[in-house]
Amino acid sequence: MIFSFYIPTKVFFGKDCIKTNSNEIAKLGSKALIVTGKSSSDKNGSFAEISSTLKNLNIEYIRFNEVEANPSVETVLKGGELAGEFKADFIIGIGGGSPLDAAKAIAILASNNIDDESLFSGQYKNKPLPLVAVPTTAGTGSEVTPYSILTYKKINNKKSIASPEIFPAIGFLDAKFTETLSMETTINTAIDAMSHSLEGYLSARASEIIKPLALESLKILAIHLKKISEGKKISFEDRENLLYASMLGGMVIAHTATTAVHAMGYPLTYFRNIDHGRANGLVMAAYMEFLHNNGRDLTEILYTMDLKDPGEFKSFMDSLLGQKESLSDSEIELFTDTTMTSKNIANTKPSPSREDIKEIFVKSFH
Repeated sequence: MIFSFYIPTKVFFGKDCIKTNSNEIAKLGSKALIVTGKSSSDKNGSFAEISSTLKNLNIEYIRFNEVEANPSVETVLKGGELAGEFKADFIIGIGGGSPLDAAKAIAILASNNIDDESLFSGQYKNKPLPLVAVPTTAGTGSEVTPYSILTYKKINNKKSIASPEIFPAIGFLDAKFTETLSMETTINTAIDAMSHSLEGYLSARASEIIKPLALESLKILAIHLKKISEGKKISFEDRENLLYASMLGGMVIAHTATTAVHAMGYPLTYFRNIDHGRANGLVMAAYMEFLHNNGRDLTEILYTMDLKDPGEFKSFMDSLLGQKESLSDSEIELFTDTTMTSKNIANTKPSPSREDIKEIFVKSFH
């Protein structure tokens, strides 16, 4: 048995974990750039708690709150320039996947004056600034991954940065910041976490140390998503469990990366503006059918999720996704071609052909 395992992020989990462990932030420096979306961190109280903590620590800070959904290269360049001008010692990212992804790229650009292609290279002359990650959704797992996904207009798609240097130094996971999420966002982000754990378990890069983490995540997510699909209210404890499962999913893909599901989801988000988690969910059942029909053993995943077969998995996903979007034939052709350029395809086992990817799109949307 041969494997490697590396998670350098120091994680603090639980209610009020920021206040309880604020001394950890003080170790990073005296000036911070806080990266957020436009308003969600104000609504859920996370920005107020971080800013209050920094004031108590006598840490100077400024805020960059221009991160859009699916952040662009142009946005992170602007944030990196601001961090450099402010002479920030470290970055704090607050939010869902978009602000956390942006914060990682900004941490790189704050200490490296580089062009777009060099940004995506994963190799940097100067070490990126330390990053504190405060997730406010239960889906991305970005607080424990070495990835940043950006919208790159040059290729008309999303593109990922992968570098061990952008693992956050600290992750603060407090489920109280997820309590203001709509049910739609709660579902979409949980589906994103599910795609991480499911794809990671099935990835060509999966190792025996990773599979138990993936299965634990899938078990928790299935329990709570079924509760949601049945129309039941979810408690703070439920939201804590979802946040925990999301973190586990992040730990999984930190080692396995993602597969064709994410590769197919990217053009759905880029061209049709479909939420990232939902985009993954829309193709996931047909992806599982493709694997099943090509000899992959899905027994352990299905058993863990208390599902009998791929057909029951599809019914479960349909109950969460509701009315699905439709794609034209020309969109299916374009999205298939776009998918085939993604490096995530290499992690898919068995490796799908162009026709396989097209068929998954067709089955998912027709």
